[in-house]
Amino acid sequence: MSIDLQIARAATLKPIAEIAAGLCIGADDLEPYGRHIAKLSRDCVDGLAARPEGRLILVTAINPTAAGEGKTTTTIGLGDALNRIGRRTVVALREPSLGPVFGRKGGATGGGYAQVVPMERINLHFTGDFHAISAAHNLLSAMIDNQLYWGAGAGLDPRRISWRRVVDMNDRALRKVAVGLGDGKNGPARESGFDITVASEVMAILCLADGPADLVERLSRIVVGRNAAGQPVTAGDIEAAGAMAALLSEAILPNLVQTIGGTPALVHGGPFANIAHGCNSVIATRAALRLGEFCVTEAGFGADLGAEKFLNIKCRSAGLAPSAAVVVATVRALKLQGGVAKDALGPENVAAVEAGFANLARHIENLRGFGLPVLVAINGFTGDTAAEQATIVRLCAERGVEAHVCTHWADGGAGAEGLARAVAQAADAHSDPLGALTPTYPLDMPLAEKIRTIARTIYRAADVAFSGPAARDLARFEAEGAGGLPVCMARTPYSFSADETVFGAPSEFILPVEEVRLSAGAGFVVALCGSVNTMPGLPRVPAANHIALDAKGQISGLS
Repeated sequence: MSIDLQIARAATLKPIAEIAAGLCIGADDLEPYGRHIAKLSRDCVDGLAARPEGRLILVTAINPTAAGEGKTTTTIGLGDALNRIGRRTVVALREPSLGPVFGRKGGATGGGYAQVVPMERINLHFTGDFHAISAAHNLLSAMIDNQLYWGAGAGLDPRRISWRRVVDMNDRALRKVAVGLGDGKNGPARESGFDITVASEVMAILCLADGPADLVERLSRIVVGRNAAGQPVTAGDIEAAGAMAALLSEAILPNLVQTIGGTPALVHGGPFANIAHGCNSVIATRAALRLGEFCVTEAGFGADLGAEKFLNIKCRSAGLAPSAAVVVATVRALKLQGGVAKDALGPENVAAVEAGFANLARHIENLRGFGLPVLVAINGFTGDTAAEQATIVRLCAERGVEAHVCTHWADGGAGAEGLARAVAQAADAHSDPLGALTPTYPLDMPLAEKIRTIARTIYRAADVAFSGPAARDLARFEAEGAGGLPVCMARTPYSFSADETVFGAPSEFILPVEEVRLSAGAGFVVALCGSVNTMPGLPRVPAANHIALDAKGQISGLS
């Protein structure tokens, strides 16, 4: 059994009604899923609009190792620490996808004594939100093929269907499939494929919608393909949006759980940050802001992906702005960025930490460019040395950034109190976060120039190379009125470039954009860079090999 699972099982959880009561939420405003999980009712969510909003704290990270650097763990630890110093705080997180749980990275509930619990239920089926999103997405797929079969409705051209199917699992065999095979009895045969559920536009829509009416409107705008004249056909055109929204009627409500330290946590939505926009739902974030003095939330992977999209897409769409940003760094990730092989990160290597600091320095500079106060959380591991950690603190100080060594994995909130005090002070001093927020690009900039501006400003690329199909599709999107949308960059999380083997702070490279996709319902255009794809595969030895259920019904192997 993993140590994270042992710690989670040993934790004493409060009844979820008690956690809610601490937020002035009554039992009638909860829809319980057992003793320790509940959804906030629709009336509760609507009623929160009358409460004033607290301050938003964004937790992001440097480019990670494959195992991750503890961004979720730090988000939870910081939330616990803020409550410990008397600043009422609610944590807002994404839900875990089954893909990483059974793949390489493991679950997404934090670790050690900085976890949201019950860990097993959150990491597995939780409240069924992802299943509802998959069902809504695949209902649309079925209705598309039904229209093709009957030759009715919107006149879809079977050669121009862009809508795929989804499943919440890493399964490379489904990247390209053929559907409709079998003597014409199953509809016209055509090529298609599967994406992972967290890459679904339905996931993005649920996370960006501000309520049921907006959800239906966004679903109706989904472009599923084109007719014989080349004109876009939407989910609204084939009358699918209402049924899709019905499947999502419960999934749109935020899920309330708790940390091991007793901090309330809203865990809702879960788009990946390397292939989607990487943030939890707007509804959950707004609820957390109105339930606490602080809402601590995260954006997936490094700041070049999750934070960039959090600030350029989510904040723009919802009218939000962080009062401070925390960049999570680890000694091992800086060694990797400094040129140390991934299987040799254990021994002390101060020189590699210094060399790898260029990666952290760029993330700091980028976040400052958005107009945010920036702090650094050094997520401590037992193998770190004092000299390595002190090097990071010193190099941050030389750039005017306060860095704190945090031990929340081992010590819970007590291990992040220094960071919490610094974050609270920075947030209190940042009096007009919305006015200070500076996006990377204006929305009236052409789509190709938005992509080029992100590449040059955030990644430090020399330029962008668009494939022929990508350039043509961007021009078509512009002509059809989508030119005012933001862009969602999809690429490797392990490098500023599109090559995951290039570490540190590369510059003057060419960023290849191979494909672009219009997510009209979500309200952005996706740019797929390099070899990134929207259906991950399992590693040679997946985590699923070590997950089991014993004779007493106890799960083991989750991490």
